Amino acid sequence: MNIIVLGVLEFNSIAVGIKALDGIVKAASVKIIDARTICPGKFVILFTGDVAAVDASLTAGKGIGEGYIVDELFIPNLHSQIIPAIVGTVECKIWDAVAVIESFSVIASIEAADIAAKTANVLISEVRLAAGMGGKSYIKMIGNIDEVEAAVKSAVKVVGDKGLLCKEVIIPNPHPEIKPYFIY
Repeated sequence: MNIIVLGVLEFNSIAVGIKALDGIVKAASVKIIDARTICPGKFVILFTGDVAAVDASLTAGKGIGEGYIVDELFIPNLHSQIIPAIVGTVECKIWDAVAVIESFSVIASIEAADIAAKTANVLISEVRLAAGMGGKSYIKMIGNIDEVEAAVKSAVKVVGDKGLLCKEVIIPNPHPEIKPYFIY
């Protein structure tokens, strides 16, 4: 079994975020999954590696970004669907029910996707991270209706408890015309 470790830092300064990016890769042997400017004028860095490397790089990034960190995330056993859903490499054959969970935070959406995938047998088809959405993020999932409902319930609890839930919807028996908007 391939264990995926994820570290994420979100900064309210683009310049500090870029400086932290350099410090993160210098601190340990990690692979940058994504590092970019997000709305509204923030910078996010997602990286992976072994547990010790991600922990060391997360610590280094937090040290550089002190005072500019919006949120942070460390998941030592990320569900294997999450990174493909972030980078856009997911395929799907199921089409029974779909759901969208919209949040006010990049990190909340990543956590929601991980929890949903670990809770029920659903496909996380997309994790969209705040690009052109005023800082909001969302996840899309597909599966049979019972599994989708269970996944949404657990993910919404996590995001809602943080006060970062915008809205969730479940669409049973979605029309085939919307399928291209849920899968790649």
